[in-house]
Amino acid sequence: MEISTLAAYHCLVLVWYFFVLYSLTHLRTEERPSEVFLYGGQWKYLTVLNLFLQAVFYGVSFLADVLRLIKELRCAKCVISSRDLLFSVLAFPVSTFVSVSFWILYTYNRELVYPQSLDGVIPTWLNHTMHTAVLPLAFLEILATPHRYPAKKKGLFLLGCASFLYVSWVLWIYFVTGEWVYPLFASFSPAGLGAFFISSLAIVVCFYNFGEFLNRMIWGDSIVILDYKRKGK
Repeated sequence: MEISTLAAYHCLVLVWYFFVLYSLTHLRTEERPSEVFLYGGQWKYLTVLNLFLQAVFYGVSFLADVLRLIKELRCAKCVISSRDLLFSVLAFPVSTFVSVSFWILYTYNRELVYPQSLDGVIPTWLNHTMHTAVLPLAFLEILATPHRYPAKKKGLFLLGCASFLYVSWVLWIYFVTGEWVYPLFASFSPAGLGAFFISSLAIVVCFYNFGEFLNRMIWGDSIVILDYKRKGK
């Protein structure tokens, strides 16, 4: 894909995610069920954190495209490295996990993850934006441009750290409020909850490896970020 086309695409998706976040944060407060929006607000939900993550990623991607267009290749190389790390470790595996896990649990018993009381608060289009559209956009990003994945140990370590931080946030909210972020967690024993978190991490790792596999299948093993010294001659 041409750089100008890629820049336009990344800009459009960035604006889209900003619009989604704006719509989500400006839901009418008086219609929010108090038992759903307690301590931590919307920022306790992985879905909302993922929307913010995607906005950051596409912002970095758009910046990288602009730097390439104006021939600031030295700066572009650093930004592209950050973009690729963000996509490989977080943006792709998290968005895939959010979409797949949500719809599996929703189909099984929606009250476990998305209580019916939210239907009067969050429009249907916004629900699908948060839980459906993130998946094809993640795959389109792999098709649009190659990404250099980090060394396996580094990538999985960073992914594990991010997962640990979110689980710690969930546990802290329970410690403070006595309420679980998701009703699903209340049905587990402590051992069962630990097993659930470990299983979820294993699934996220699988999505990480799947993204790396797709990237390699489409773009090959050797991905050069930018040879700014050669191009600058």
